[in-house]
Amino acid sequence: MNALEVAKATLESVEGEAEAVAHVEHSGLARFAGSEVHQPTLIENAMVTLRVVQDNRLGVATTNKIDTAGLAELARRASDAAASAPPDETFPGLAPPASAPAVAGFDDETAALGPDDQARLAATAIDAGGDVPVYGFFTSALSELAVMSTTGLSVHQRMTDATALVVAADEKGSGYAEQTAWRAKSVDPAEVARESAEKAKRTRGAAEIESGVYRAVLEPYAFADLLDYFSHDSFGALGLLEERSYFTNRLGQKVFDEKISITDDALDPHGLPKAFDFEGTPKRAVRLVEQGVARGVVWDRATAARVGDGAESTGHAPPAELRDWGPLPSALSILPGSAESVDELAELVGDGLYITRLHYLGVLHPREGLITGMTRDGTFRIRDGKIAEPLVNLRFTVAVPDFLREVFGLTNKAALVNSQNFYGERYPYGVMAPAIASARFPVTGVGSKPGI
Repeated sequence: MNALEVAKATLESVEGEAEAVAHVEHSGLARFAGSEVHQPTLIENAMVTLRVVQDNRLGVATTNKIDTAGLAELARRASDAAASAPPDETFPGLAPPASAPAVAGFDDETAALGPDDQARLAATAIDAGGDVPVYGFFTSALSELAVMSTTGLSVHQRMTDATALVVAADEKGSGYAEQTAWRAKSVDPAEVARESAEKAKRTRGAAEIESGVYRAVLEPYAFADLLDYFSHDSFGALGLLEERSYFTNRLGQKVFDEKISITDDALDPHGLPKAFDFEGTPKRAVRLVEQGVARGVVWDRATAARVGDGAESTGHAPPAELRDWGPLPSALSILPGSAESVDELAELVGDGLYITRLHYLGVLHPREGLITGMTRDGTFRIRDGKIAEPLVNLRFTVAVPDFLREVFGLTNKAALVNSQNFYGERYPYGVMAPAIASARFPVTGVGSKPGI
């Protein structure tokens, strides 16, 4: 069954007011390590979440048993949960019928890729790595999402996505690169591997530096991850209402450099397009930051109802397991600048750091946008406007608003950086990010040398 058929069958199994969210996945992931393909993963799965409403009492249950008996058990569990739940006076009701916008995001050729194709594309990455061992994967998928409810709502979308990720590493150095797109032909595993291997060779002989505040260039990989972590609290309506967002009491104020404009736009065909959210509400593009001024956050039905006064969902309800987070951005896009390359950004920095990638990220203080972590797989010193000698991995603690307050420049092209970890249900999303040069990147210590 496709996702819409699963959702329909689920609703037919329950009496009364209810909503079914069905998620179907057909995917494959070809991993490689030490330049050898291993551990192929194939997934054929259908999940459905049923939400039952009984006099403002809500019950939710999930299953991947979609036969008649499995759906009957799902209905029983959801109904029992609703019967035992306290009334939720803030519940805005299930979403009314709506027409989802037409979006891109599906490609027949990508949907047709099988395990042999995925293994072949992984092998092209291995071959392109040359004399540096490579680790990573090629993955592609067809996924479907459908939302149907007793209000008459019925929406359905088919999505494809593909990602090649490569870490090239030996005992002397390591480099990183990735590409993601909803068309597999837009992903070149060989190019990803070459970029990663070339970076790895440049990291050999890494030196240490003193702690301190440095000017820095962040590649799209690093900038996307930093902004993604910041967004979880600061770009969603629940974070604003609970006053853990940096935007609390700052909407309409200049908060970042005027070069910074950020939207959440799931309709953009250059990203991983989505037509509706997990409540079935149509997606809208939302201006978050415009020329440095805080303009807004993303909303779902619950947070909009909580505020009232004409507030409406922008189509950002998350899946049931993330509902406690409130509405979340999932298609962040930073407006590019005018720099032709990262080398031009390095010239603007003059003396500082060049950072490929971040990892071990953690939010220390949501209200201040304070994030800690480490650099990885390509950290260099910038001297006299040139990317110079390699550095060891660096520990950092950065307040994202401070990082974005004085920006020297951004590259004139944005890259789509994957944000999905591929451990849960397949729902491709990412960040459209250019490289950025900033005046403030605080280094708090040094870590290990690049390499395995």
